[in-house]
Amino acid sequence: MGLFRRGGVWWYEFYFAGQRIRESTKSKSKTVAKEAEKNRKRELEEGFNNITDQRRERIRTFRDMAEDFYDAYKLRLPDSAVFAEYAIRHLNRLLGAKMLVDFNEAVVTKYQNDRLSEKASPKTINEEVGFLLRILGEPGDLIRVRLRKKKTLKLKTREVIGKAYSEDEKKRMLAEAANARSPHIYLALTLALNAGMRDGEIKQLTWAQINFAKQYLAVGRAKTAGGEGRTIPLNSELFAVLTDYVEWYKQKFGALQPEWYVFPFGSPQPTDPTRHVTTLKTVWTKVRANAGVKGRWHDNRHTLITELAESGAGDQTIMDIAGHVSKQMLKHYSHIRMEAKRSALEAIVRKSSAPNESQQGYPQKSPQSPQNGGKTLNNGHAPEPMELAIAPKNGARDCSESLGFTQDFEGEYPQKSPQSGIFEGHRGVGRGRKSLKRIGSSGRTRTYNPSVNSRMLCH
Repeated sequence: MGLFRRGGVWWYEFYFAGQRIRESTKSKSKTVAKEAEKNRKRELEEGFNNITDQRRERIRTFRDMAEDFYDAYKLRLPDSAVFAEYAIRHLNRLLGAKMLVDFNEAVVTKYQNDRLSEKASPKTINEEVGFLLRILGEPGDLIRVRLRKKKTLKLKTREVIGKAYSEDEKKRMLAEAANARSPHIYLALTLALNAGMRDGEIKQLTWAQINFAKQYLAVGRAKTAGGEGRTIPLNSELFAVLTDYVEWYKQKFGALQPEWYVFPFGSPQPTDPTRHVTTLKTVWTKVRANAGVKGRWHDNRHTLITELAESGAGDQTIMDIAGHVSKQMLKHYSHIRMEAKRSALEAIVRKSSAPNESQQGYPQKSPQSPQNGGKTLNNGHAPEPMELAIAPKNGARDCSESLGFTQDFEGEYPQKSPQSGIFEGHRGVGRGRKSLKRIGSSGRTRTYNPSVNSRMLCH
């Protein structure tokens, strides 16, 4: 145990925590070998007791730390690497020379103020601060907690409220897109308005994802887990535009390869189908301006979801098409327009007014009145017992047949409750009062209403 030489090189051997440690010092000097053995033992002891020397880490510059962070970030999240590079570029410009030990809450607050003075948006600054604190590691976590406690971690942002384009706006934009120089924009806009696909989903669409026989497409890589792999049927409008685009594509590139992109790379005209187009921003801005429409590309997606909601489609159906994972997000995207709200409220008015209209008209004359051929009552004599026949309404069953009861009345048809003391022609007639008590629930009937009481008995 200890030092020994093998082939002119010194080795050390010892036991630590029951484990045999046998390593080469890569040195022919015994003095160096002794120091190497000593350092190795100390390293193991500090690691076992969680004692580390972070002095070297604390004096690292932010630029060095940001470079290591970005190299790992772009491998794990390649779709977000572009914005990460943008954010880190601004961080390095203002904070790159600072060492880790120099960072605290005041440095972060000053960075926020400096970026605000450069007219950067609060949302962008919040994203950059998020990258800053992640790059700092554990010290960044501590700074985040302190800033959150002071309520200065994030700047207040203006909530961007999406909109749904009207039918007229859609027609104008599609007309401009059809006449645009870019061969991509018409199909891309139709996809956004009829399939609700995001910008990135459209640009990365390949022919392998489209099933022409069954007329649907499958979304590839998406922003959310719920959106990835979802299938969207192709409606008649979208399928027609896609069919025309296929003819142009075949003339341009000769065939449709499954791995080729639907929107190939190239400017001003596409030239490489193995790479997808990088942006449609320029042509979209021109189309929107020529159509006289204000809005974002993402509002095309809002428009479809709104139209689905107004059409009465179920929440699950909309979520499957749009790729949402929660009803809260569905609520954020759906902008029920004023016309749809007004129509819904008017439908309630029409529904409630329908029964009233059916009951309107001139009052019916009494079957016992002289005008209808009935007998005239003289001297207060009671008429013959009459059977109550309740006519069924709106297809309801005839309760009089199932109940089969008769009611005797003395005098004319009563117009008031017998309890009120106003019972025309026969006040105090015991038989009339007794017979009225037989209608309805015992002890609860206070007014004479054959239709109500008959319905009570029917049920």
